[in-house]
Amino acid sequence: MFQKTLIIWAGIIAGVFLGYFLVTKTNILNIGNKNGSVADVFKAPKKIVIGFLPFWLISRAQADYSPYITQLSYFNVTIDSDGKIQKFTSPGESDPGWHTLSTGKVDDYLTIAKKNGIELSLTVFSGDDEKIDKFLEDPAVSAQNLINDLSPVISKYEFSDLNLDIERVGEATLDQRNRYTTFVKEVRNRLDPKITITVDAPGIAFVRDKNLADPAALSKIVDYMVLMGYDFHNPGSFVTGAVAPQTGAGIVSEFDIQSAVQAALTLVPANKLILAVPLYGYSWESLNPVPRAAVLPGSAYSISSRSVEELLSSCATCSAQFNKTDSENYFLYKNTDTNTYQQVFYPDKFSTQIKVDFVKSQNLGGMALWALGYEGANILEPLAGYSH
Repeated sequence: MFQKTLIIWAGIIAGVFLGYFLVTKTNILNIGNKNGSVADVFKAPKKIVIGFLPFWLISRAQADYSPYITQLSYFNVTIDSDGKIQKFTSPGESDPGWHTLSTGKVDDYLTIAKKNGIELSLTVFSGDDEKIDKFLEDPAVSAQNLINDLSPVISKYEFSDLNLDIERVGEATLDQRNRYTTFVKEVRNRLDPKITITVDAPGIAFVRDKNLADPAALSKIVDYMVLMGYDFHNPGSFVTGAVAPQTGAGIVSEFDIQSAVQAALTLVPANKLILAVPLYGYSWESLNPVPRAAVLPGSAYSISSRSVEELLSSCATCSAQFNKTDSENYFLYKNTDTNTYQQVFYPDKFSTQIKVDFVKSQNLGGMALWALGYEGANILEPLAGYSH
């Protein structure tokens, strides 16, 4: 009797482990998908790496990022107060994002990416609170206006993903959050079902309900949610610090990547969550030569990974240090003209590797890079083996 019971329990335990493996390590949930095949079932879920290519970095970007990314997202066209694409910023003056796309200045990058098997995405952006509030007054009409404008563009360039980066600067009311969710849902309903939808949100959106994005509600509508894992210290910060601290929340930083992701995973399925990492840092001016020193107001500016490397190569007194808590580098030097100290915090190859390892450990859907054109010599190398 005891032996039979032991065999039964052994079978149950084996079944649990097999079920866990099939669900988490394969595509077994796609077995009923008419587009799937039996061979696809036992493939590991696809991990994606989105490379955002802003219009202002076109001249600095590499021609081919295929060793590192799976999706190239052109940033950006802007959504206007009626939901339509903003084509002019003023009479006779073209919107720069629309102008760069419509005049073919980004065509070579899109063509090379597609040739090398990279999917194409188009980012629709707004950071204008007044215009956001206006187009959310009637989410359905605005969504229809947007799709009317976007459909020929998507068809022409063969974009396979639509990225929505709608960032309201001020706090959002519950009504505004609900209207934004409705807007995204209406866009989904009107968009070609073969086109995926990705929505971006800052890390704080996953821990506070005052952000425009409602991750729990949106994740039921969209294919992916991008957690913008950067600007934890930024030009508005009162002290210097890492742009994307890996840990240290409540100790040396108010918030960190690990805390943001853990909070996000309570709202968004892991396979839908994309962690965006920075390819840039910030430089601040301070009176004291120590990390987390108070900054002089208005002194901060962003600095690309590439520019950091150039600065270090020409600065005889600069000595970079890697902070294990932040998983970022920093260095400082004295500005003899002002008798103050310049502090620079920035990610590098090792920072990226730690982020890649963390994303793997959490079994997230993938990563994103902000932004292509900022990268230095080897900061992208850890991504070469992640999604390929």
